[in-house]
Amino acid sequence: WALHLKNVTISLSGQYECSFATYPYGTKAAKIQLIVKAEEEQHYVKEVQLNQTLEIPCLEDVTSENLFNYPLKWLVGENGKKEELVTKEPSCPAVYRSSSALKITDDGRVFSCHVMYHPERVQKSSTTVRVFGK
Repeated sequence: WALHLKNVTISLSGQYECSFATYPYGTKAAKIQLIVKAEEEQHYVKEVQLNQTLEIPCLEDVTSENLFNYPLKWLVGENGKKEELVTKEPSCPAVYRSSSALKITDDGRVFSCHVMYHPERVQKSSTTVRVFGK
């Protein structure tokens, strides 16, 4: 016998017990402890020249089409503060807050993308930008 769990979330962590009756031996039981860990945030560093255009994928190895059905947001962080750049609801176009060429002041800024597959399953990726003058 097997228990199949789909779309596993942290709330499914806990102890599971399987018991069944056999004749003539009686009831048999087995217990298992399930621990569901939160997904770790991926972190990247991109190095670019001043005034160069930089494209940062939301999640490495995941195409934009695969993210279309999920809400996501882009944030930029600097000095402990985060500003929302882009929000996108499922199956809708993204709403952009601002867009500009890279400036030397972008050096060290952290751009992060959060994709919500489920209220308990948010995948995060962050990219630190290093801008170099010519």
